[in-house]
Amino acid sequence: MSGTINKVMLIGHTGDEVKMHYFEGGGSIGRFPLATNETYTNKTTGEKVSNTEWHNIVVRNKGAEICEKYLKKGDKVYIEGRLKTRKWQDDKGNDRYSTEIQCTDFTFLTPKNETGGMQQNLSGNQSQSSPQPNVETPASAPVNDDDLPF
Repeated sequence: MSGTINKVMLIGHTGDEVKMHYFEGGGSIGRFPLATNETYTNKTTGEKVSNTEWHNIVVRNKGAEICEKYLKKGDKVYIEGRLKTRKWQDDKGNDRYSTEIQCTDFTFLTPKNETGGMQQNLSGNQSQSSPQPNVETPASAPVNDDDLPF
């Protein structure tokens, strides 16, 4: 293979609300932490061990606005994107580095009745489309075998 790849896929829970930053010209960025968990059993002690890894997620423009509207703290979400490391200086002038996930696709996995939001899938190629709610059939509607098309 002659090329390279920088791709990240995560399923985790949001650690906070989406923090939005707006720019002149209408651009926006949303940032939020995402927690992923790993659980295993220590073979020597038999003890169950759980590790949490935190990821800094960055979503841009329309995707950021959708995340801000529908994602709440604790929601489960699928994130796809690429790693990006930024260099910056702290208050004392020291160089610092932050590694972030630049989100290109996401899918909300928490059912809408648990958060009040709706399940949404957004791709960078579909960023101009508006969110579509899940279509649910009424629970009170009777199911009749004669109504089936097969």
